[in-house]
Amino acid sequence: MSLFGERRHAPLPAEGYLPGFDGATGWLNTQPLTAEGLRGKVVLVDFWTYTCINWLRTLAYVRAWAEKYKDRGLVVVGVHTPEFPFEQYVDNVRGAANDMNVWYPIALDPEYAVWRAFSNRYWPAIYIADAQGRIRHHQFGEGGYDECERGIQQLLHEAGADGIPDGLVSPTPEGFEAQADWTNLRSPETYLGYAQGRNFASRGGAEIGEPSTYAAPEKLMLNQWALAGDWTIESGASVLNAADGRIAFRFHARDAHLVMGPPASDKAVPFRVFVDGEPPGDAHGLDVGEQGHGTVSQQRLYQLVRERGSIADRTFEIMFLAAGVEAYVFTFG
Repeated sequence: MSLFGERRHAPLPAEGYLPGFDGATGWLNTQPLTAEGLRGKVVLVDFWTYTCINWLRTLAYVRAWAEKYKDRGLVVVGVHTPEFPFEQYVDNVRGAANDMNVWYPIALDPEYAVWRAFSNRYWPAIYIADAQGRIRHHQFGEGGYDECERGIQQLLHEAGADGIPDGLVSPTPEGFEAQADWTNLRSPETYLGYAQGRNFASRGGAEIGEPSTYAAPEKLMLNQWALAGDWTIESGASVLNAADGRIAFRFHARDAHLVMGPPASDKAVPFRVFVDGEPPGDAHGLDVGEQGHGTVSQQRLYQLVRERGSIADRTFEIMFLAAGVEAYVFTFG
């Protein structure tokens, strides 16, 4: 028997029963689903939130599995449990799902009820249940794609499905969904609110919850960040009070992202990005031009840098040309 065959037929232990989705406050792309109503199907539950880069880098695989096995007995359910306040709003989730082609059923979980029912702690997190409703495999965080798909195949075979292909999906993710350059990734997720913030380097330190004028140091150490201008550091975000405020970050990665939003849906904020003091040129991200120009028009994740050349320690800076921006967290890839 081949190595892949042995993996496919190796026993998958039962990890308890699928808790169900009774705590969901609503659904997208489907009528409400229940654990009982899904008996007889293999069910893959994917916990996500639409600004999470770690989840975005798994989406191409989950989407491909949903498409490949939808007529063979697999049901994929995305449970959207928000990290940031603006991700609680149904219209924001619906828009993000449309933009990202998340076409399979979505359970809305703004109160974390489904999250708690699963005793979940992660974005992303995958739970795969068999046709009897028993959870037989899980994956926390990125990776484990082959193991997940082999698990899907095995549970479909156990359910009596015919024509299950042996091959594995091989998506070619692009944009936000491209896999991280793990070899060169040396900068961690970094929050810009005082509740989880770290490595803040503006001169004089941080004023918690009060408007303050900040100045950035001449040099930053790797993974330090700083504000310049009139900002209020709130629990979950840094909020700009006046035009021409800046955020600087010394990072080492191929990609630099920032979760941020405008002060209101009808008040877009233009910005400019610089890398080592110059426009990014070929290193610009999806949301930035070669000269570093971009606009904050939605509450979402923005890709600001994608380095096409060698990866080194670099100083990123973003300058906002109007007030009101809320900046939540840097992520890298």
